[in-house]
Amino acid sequence: MSDPDAASPVAATSANSPAFPGPSPASPTGTAPWDTIDALVGWLDRESVLPAEQERLLRLLKLSEEAGEVAQAVIGATGQNPRKGRSHTWDDVHAELCDVIVTAMVALRTLTPEARQVFAGHLRRVAKRVPGAASPSP
Repeated sequence: MSDPDAASPVAATSANSPAFPGPSPASPTGTAPWDTIDALVGWLDRESVLPAEQERLLRLLKLSEEAGEVAQAVIGATGQNPRKGRSHTWDDVHAELCDVIVTAMVALRTLTPEARQVFAGHLRRVAKRVPGAASPSP
């Protein structure tokens, strides 16, 4: 997910795969995050030529790739590779972290159509363990 233009979603062509939703005040991008994830998963499903089980496993493995890109960006932002110097910025690290989040959401949605509820429930459980943390809305 490093190059957003390389993976830009296309309009849905199947009744079973969601299309990209229209603008919504729910997020700065104009669509609610999970609506965007649903559309990404629909697009990836339509474009895949692999068996469903293999596609599912590869989407989970994609998380490791994205985490590696975060590490590479941190190393580049701190100049820890003398051969490359400061090859990245902290904005690059932010972007790579966002890629990890999107990739994890896609992986979760690939595993269950109830991804929104699974994540919301998990977040509520995490919030209960943190003193003073606000519990998210259901």
